[in-house]
Amino acid sequence: MSEEKYEVKGYSEKGWLYTDKVKEHFFNPKNIFKTDQELEEFKKHADGYGTVGSPACGDVMEMFIKVKDNIITACKWRTFGCASAIASTSILSEMAIGKTIEEAKKITPQDIVKELGGLPPRKIHCSVLGDQALRKAIEDYESKN
Repeated sequence: MSEEKYEVKGYSEKGWLYTDKVKEHFFNPKNIFKTDQELEEFKKHADGYGTVGSPACGDVMEMFIKVKDNIITACKWRTFGCASAIASTSILSEMAIGKTIEEAKKITPQDIVKELGGLPPRKIHCSVLGDQALRKAIEDYESKN
């Protein structure tokens, strides 16, 4: 009987390809909606909303922000995506809270990856989902104000 080898994304014979910070934010995501009810309650009072992605490809990101005196006071989200997308958005939500709208607009996918301590090269594109959703939430907020 031969032993077949399967590639496990994010894992190799050398171990996990993810940093401890990525693993922390994947296994314990911050500012994520845990229930649909929580999302519906937050949505009622959100100042900005953004969504990106496509259900067809499997990655969809929704982000909501609350803003007071031009400062992001809350940044909550949900996604149907991979570990890298979850970790990237989790850390992005923490990075955005407490920043002015202008400061939050300056956060780049490269900043997110740096804050995570890196991502495997084939997963760098996942950091863009949260970034794009935040930008759309900010645009939504600005269009209302």
